[in-house]
Amino acid sequence: MITKITLGIALFVSGGFCVFNPSPLLNTQSQNDYLPLKTVVQEKTPLQKSIENGKEVYADFCIQCHAGNGKGDATNFPPLDGSDWLTSKRAESIHAVKFGQKGEILVNKKKYNGNMPAMGLSNQEVADVMNYIMNSWSNKQSKMVTIGEVEAIKK
Repeated sequence: MITKITLGIALFVSGGFCVFNPSPLLNTQSQNDYLPLKTVVQEKTPLQKSIENGKEVYADFCIQCHAGNGKGDATNFPPLDGSDWLTSKRAESIHAVKFGQKGEILVNKKKYNGNMPAMGLSNQEVADVMNYIMNSWSNKQSKMVTIGEVEAIKK
């Protein structure tokens, strides 16, 4: 009498034999009969590429103070998420990232008087991190920060 376990093992082994040694009767079509699958690669927009690069810059330089969620600490470091200062003072925001920020600023009706040192970022890195910040969390900006715009900001 064949037990269920013996029968299961026999079926498993014979199934494996068919997979690894297919019979010509089971394989009625050759590989050439199939159409190749096309991989659809969607090109990223310049803004998407900049945001991706800016995320790395943010992780390296900004996350320590402004936090991963962009909310800062509500005492010393202002929020970037939902910041009216970012949207209403675009040039000043770029200036702060490029050259640092000293002195009092008003963000979402709250005063901050900290010191953000210059990070030594290139114009490209400033543009990228600004695009990341301005398009992350609840922030949605349609106008991309460009290298030319960053270059135009002088100390």
